[in-house]
Amino acid sequence: MVATQVISTAWNMSSLEDWLQNPPENTEWRDGELVEKTGMTLKHSRIQGNLYFYWRSYKNSSGQGGEVYTNVPCRTNKQGRSPDVAYLTPELVAQYGEEKVLPQSFPLSAEIVSPTDLAEDIITKAQEYLLSGGQEVWLVYPENFWIIVVTEESRKIFIAGEVVSTQQVLPGFSIPVNQLLL
Repeated sequence: MVATQVISTAWNMSSLEDWLQNPPENTEWRDGELVEKTGMTLKHSRIQGNLYFYWRSYKNSSGQGGEVYTNVPCRTNKQGRSPDVAYLTPELVAQYGEEKVLPQSFPLSAEIVSPTDLAEDIITKAQEYLLSGGQEVWLVYPENFWIIVVTEESRKIFIAGEVVSTQQVLPGFSIPVNQLLL
């Protein structure tokens, strides 16, 4: 996730339904307002690319299929969100793969936390994903070399020198924290 700025008036959007019909790039619909995701740094972009690459390579080599996306819109129970990286299972690709906006959360989502993000906002976003069809959320803290993997049943923290692994989605995927974040 990156810093955000309210921009509702710039696109003449007044509702979540408007956003779902045509979500402007790098935006979310949050608490009744169109919000632009801004402030992406080189580090954030590099980590986003790394995670996309490793998840995509793994889903291909393991034969699990599905699709991996970056900054792709989805609907939670009450918001319009765009996770930094997301994985969609083959079944959901077949069902929703051509939609403008996924009508639920992605089974596996990742948010890369910037230094300006508030902890409450990040936790709220993870909870939203899980309450809207998501099964697993990765909260990536580049500055601290932490990755928190959240499911409905557990919260696990992986730190520098450890190996982070998926808990429910993309079974068998793992990668050293240092490899992903450096």
